[in-house]
Amino acid sequence: MSYGPSSILGEVLRNERAAAVVHKHLPGLKNAPMRVQFMYGTLQQVAGLMEGVRTDGAAWKAFFSELATVVEDAPSPPSSADSAIVPPSDYESSDVPAGSARLVQQEAATRWRTFELELFGPDHGNPFTDVVLTAEFRHGKRVLTAHGFYDGKGVYRIRFLPDEEGAWSFRTSSNARSLDSIAGAFQCGPADPHDHGPVRVHEGGHFRHADGTRYFPVGTTVYAWTHQGDELEEQTLRTLAQSPFNKVRMCVFPKSFIHNTNEPPLYPFEGSPAADWDFERPDPAYFRHLEERIARLGDLGIQADVILFHPYDRWGFSAMSPADDDRYLRYVVSRLASYPHVWWSLANEYDLLWSKDTSDWHRFAAVIREHDPHGHLLSVHNWVEIWDNSADWVTHASIQRSTENTAEWRALWGKPVIVDECGYEGDIEWGWGNLTPQELIRRCWEGLVRGRYVTHGECFLAEDDVLWWSKGGSLKGESTARMEFLRTILEQTPPDIAGLDPLPSEFDVPVGGAEGRYYLAYFGVMQPRRRTFSLPPGTAYRADVIDTWNATVTELPGTYEGTFTLPLPGRPYIAVRLRALTE
Repeated sequence: MSYGPSSILGEVLRNERAAAVVHKHLPGLKNAPMRVQFMYGTLQQVAGLMEGVRTDGAAWKAFFSELATVVEDAPSPPSSADSAIVPPSDYESSDVPAGSARLVQQEAATRWRTFELELFGPDHGNPFTDVVLTAEFRHGKRVLTAHGFYDGKGVYRIRFLPDEEGAWSFRTSSNARSLDSIAGAFQCGPADPHDHGPVRVHEGGHFRHADGTRYFPVGTTVYAWTHQGDELEEQTLRTLAQSPFNKVRMCVFPKSFIHNTNEPPLYPFEGSPAADWDFERPDPAYFRHLEERIARLGDLGIQADVILFHPYDRWGFSAMSPADDDRYLRYVVSRLASYPHVWWSLANEYDLLWSKDTSDWHRFAAVIREHDPHGHLLSVHNWVEIWDNSADWVTHASIQRSTENTAEWRALWGKPVIVDECGYEGDIEWGWGNLTPQELIRRCWEGLVRGRYVTHGECFLAEDDVLWWSKGGSLKGESTARMEFLRTILEQTPPDIAGLDPLPSEFDVPVGGAEGRYYLAYFGVMQPRRRTFSLPPGTAYRADVIDTWNATVTELPGTYEGTFTLPLPGRPYIAVRLRALTE
């Protein structure tokens, strides 16, 4: 049998003759930023992403015709993925007194703030895999279990997010005798004024913090900002502090892609790019740096949408074994679950992670749920094939699409929808990254009135190769100020309305709001000089004309009821807001 479009690239490259054909026709493969993931893809998938062959039918035919002349080697036997490591029951000998490790804990706790236990214990063997450590936290009859983690040099930490005021107690459990049966208590005081707790789903399509405070996601994407070194990362934080964004999509692992080819200052595991990684030994310095940056986002009132896996990888982090994946997840979730502003995104573009299958994503979700006692939001982001967001562990849909074709999603899943990638304002080569600011803002408003939330992005070419979408730095585009205006309009929604729900409307103008009380109609690129509205009689409305591009609100004189016609300015990017007089 010969090789063909359905052959797996990694298997093909093991054959010397076939590898020569591949590299002849796909010369960009050796330096491809996704080369680790490509090894798991079919030749059809890989060739479909490579310049030259992708858009040249003759080149495509020549490649597969020549490859068909090579006789396929016998397939390699399936690799035996390493099995999960079973921690020993006798990690410490019986002469070590139970509970003898030194404990340092915070003297006071406040609601919705991370509370930490620091334990000084054993460090022989490999504590990352050999030691299991948990603590039960009790408040009255409630019991929550937090998972500890090894932070290097004999230090173990257990973090917890108290969600009720009053007396809490805790008791540890461990296979290391010195870490076992350590008990204590603490008093939890009221939350600080700016602490509202984790974001939860509210009324099916919207979000609120745990204390009931409304949350409207107005996010941006800065995938690899924590892998750029202190100077650029501090600039990113300063930029975010002056921005309207209250959510950031960001990766745990470093990224390898166009405009992101630099090596990161730190790596998540012991080892180096030139040597094998030891996936059984996370580098605590890497994760300390990550959590410090995430904590800084929290100080700015920004939610961290943490992407746990992605395909843009030249180091091998996207293609670890199942056991390595699970160990990594247990470690990162144990470190970060006590941060109130963390969200979990299983993947950026999961359907490009050809080393994983559907069962892996379900397993990952189960690992997270087991190790996150605080139930943070959890989603899966797509490239082309949208994830089945009806899965019970999915809290909200994280979608890559423009907004026009999404009318049925919220009704289908009964969950909030965030279009986390609708395109980027910028001027790079690719169509997804060279939208005009007007088009990006149009997509954001269009999604908003259709009952979804839409995430901002920016990709402007720069001599230093620092693009906001990937590395952070400073924002250069015109859309950010308009996102601030969009957030202002959102936050002016009457306080007892959860958010904008899609409402019945004419074919040409989408409308969102709350039936009989609040309407927001968006005209996009259309530029009417007037518009007639037909609402049920009996309620009078005030009418505002909103220029979403010039960021102005003009209240029209008088009130309106039943069927009425409003004058409009005859230019694009206009919205009309109708507010019942009871509001």
